Amino acid sequence: MNLVQKTSEDARVLVRRSGAPCAEGSCVVYWMQRAQRACDNPALDVAVNLGNALRKPVVVFFAPVPFYPGANARHFHFLAAGIADIADGLTQRGIGFVFRAYPDHSLLKFCDQVHPAIVIGDENPLREAEDWRQKVARNLSVPFWTVDADVVVPSRLFGREHYAARTIRPRLLELLPKFLKRPDNPVARVPCFAPPQLSSSDWQEDFTRGWTLDRSVPPVNEWRGGNQKALRRLDEFIREKMALYPEGRNRPESDATSRLSPYLHFGHIGPHTVALRVQDADVPETAKKAFLEQLIIRRELAVNFVRFNPVYDSLECLEPWADRSLAQHSSDRRPIVYSKERLEIAETHDPLWNAAQKQMVLTGWMHNYLRMYWAKKILEWSPSIASAYQRATWLNDRYQLDGRDPNGYAGIAWAIVGKHDRPWFERPVFGQVRYMSLASTARKFVSKRYMAQIAKLERAHV
Repeated sequence: MNLVQKTSEDARVLVRRSGAPCAEGSCVVYWMQRAQRACDNPALDVAVNLGNALRKPVVVFFAPVPFYPGANARHFHFLAAGIADIADGLTQRGIGFVFRAYPDHSLLKFCDQVHPAIVIGDENPLREAEDWRQKVARNLSVPFWTVDADVVVPSRLFGREHYAARTIRPRLLELLPKFLKRPDNPVARVPCFAPPQLSSSDWQEDFTRGWTLDRSVPPVNEWRGGNQKALRRLDEFIREKMALYPEGRNRPESDATSRLSPYLHFGHIGPHTVALRVQDADVPETAKKAFLEQLIIRRELAVNFVRFNPVYDSLECLEPWADRSLAQHSSDRRPIVYSKERLEIAETHDPLWNAAQKQMVLTGWMHNYLRMYWAKKILEWSPSIASAYQRATWLNDRYQLDGRDPNGYAGIAWAIVGKHDRPWFERPVFGQVRYMSLASTARKFVSKRYMAQIAKLERAHV
């Protein structure tokens, strides 16, 4: 079996347009979209290995567009900060880099210019991104493969939606030894050529200038994108916080979390890199186990949900028990109802909720423990379950740097309709969906200290 055939049968690879690579093709093209990094990237490794086997250079094509669902100026600012690391990393591996921002973003036109032997892409389970890949497969004239580069275990191996961590965990743990391996990061053996058709837009300038783009959500100073920033944040977490993670991860005022979710969302770091460094860390095994439960089991359960449930971002994703229970309480009187506008500007009677909302709006990130409380209160304060779901999704995708992501959709579904959870004691509005009160939530950490931190943050942003 030759390398091309062997690679096409890899569990991480999905052959979307079959056929032999074009012998007359000038190069191998990797269409980079979700996995925005030049190292520890299984999709890029597939492209380089194919290029070396075919004795052809490898070119990465990266093309941001203003119509990516839900993206605004905050998201593109974070994305743009990571491009320099991509360019530098590709140069070190002998790989070409073509950056073409909208309106020069067409992959199909680029392929008409360079005539590749084969095109490689990365997987993205979100609905619109999957539609783009299907369109490319229909319109290319050469083979097109995509690689599941941003999960540890290829998500298509599960074949169906899993309904709880307890159902997916045994299979994930069984497959981890096979798939949690250090990526090879091969170097391209054939240098990349640089004819005029490989010209790029200037990614060092504001490539969003002239776009019709929501600029009402500004960039944030607390976060800067890029692989190097992600690696430094990971090293800092392992060195200073990871030993505290089992008890500290649910304490927003001290925050023993990694804060890597924006980097994982944009693909500036891969889960393989994080998991392997955590495994090698000199910290208690209990801390490693607790962190890897979130990074691998819970995160890949969220990817499974989005991949196999076509209504992952709407109320229709709920389970039968939650459907029945919430329907029975749909006409329950809400203790108080806020408009979406009041929620957005954090004007509620609940100081803890207001602080969490302000943290998200001001910094682009909210502590994970408070995300659960935040979404459940939106259910309690909205005129209907459907409006609560829409509001939570809209606010999350608009302000969070890690919004528009499987983790976010799974988290909202867990909080509002009991996805990946079980029935609890019945109560008004929530039915059998788990409830979180201000009193009980605030007792589990030093909530006054957290609220004081956010108040100080708010003053600094004035």
